[in-house]
Amino acid sequence: MKDLYSVKEFSKLSGVEASTLRFWDDIGLFSPMERNPENNYRYYSPAQLIALNFVSVLSDLNISLKTISELREERDPENFLKLLEKKEKELDTELRRLHTCFSIIHARRELIRYGLNVDDTEISVLHREDKEMILWPRNEYAKEDTFIEPLAGFVNQAKSKNINLDFPVGGYHDDMDSFMKAPSNPDYFFSIDPSGTHTRKAGEYLIGFARGYYGDMGDLPERMAAYAKENSLTVSGPVYTIYLHDEICTKEPSEYLAQSCVAVSRKKQR
Repeated sequence: MKDLYSVKEFSKLSGVEASTLRFWDDIGLFSPMERNPENNYRYYSPAQLIALNFVSVLSDLNISLKTISELREERDPENFLKLLEKKEKELDTELRRLHTCFSIIHARRELIRYGLNVDDTEISVLHREDKEMILWPRNEYAKEDTFIEPLAGFVNQAKSKNINLDFPVGGYHDDMDSFMKAPSNPDYFFSIDPSGTHTRKAGEYLIGFARGYYGDMGDLPERMAAYAKENSLTVSGPVYTIYLHDEICTKEPSEYLAQSCVAVSRKKQR
């Protein structure tokens, strides 16, 4: 090996960018073995790869340059172990946050993409897989209340209950009768959070759509009931309503797109 390497040569040898080597030198973190007094060119010794490894490993672990500089001259296995344990806890917290962000993005992307490909005037029966969610406490409505009052009341408690409101939120009616009687006032709210313990079971579902602001379901309940009757379908269980498109992806409330679904089975022919 050569005795000394230019910054570009040492960059190729070490795998560290030349610009990074220059920066580390400028801040006094890792300096070359020699400098040419005439042109101020940097020259590194192959033996410096050992010292460079300390800096580059910690830098790759996203440990601050200030901390690396402090440890460079005074370090031992005990205090370095404490540093790694602290960093491990920080990364664990960050990984959990990133996993939650991924789940939120996946849930919203799935709804938005589906909404772009539906005929919002159509009523149909489709198979749906299991869907995990968090079912919120039962809503209590005072006279003249809309869905806003119980929703706002629970939002204030969501953090203490470890419920992440960044996940899509929907409405749950106990049954089709409840949905037809008060489509804008769900008996419960739910959030599509995969950590939830409530599951919308896999099966055949009667599905319909409505456009408009929250709670504006138009004649959707009646159209779904008429379709079930015409096609000899028995509806059972709760009605789930979720907004495929909401204020997250469109600024025009009239373009919000809701999907309602309820489990169905075919009536046995005599």
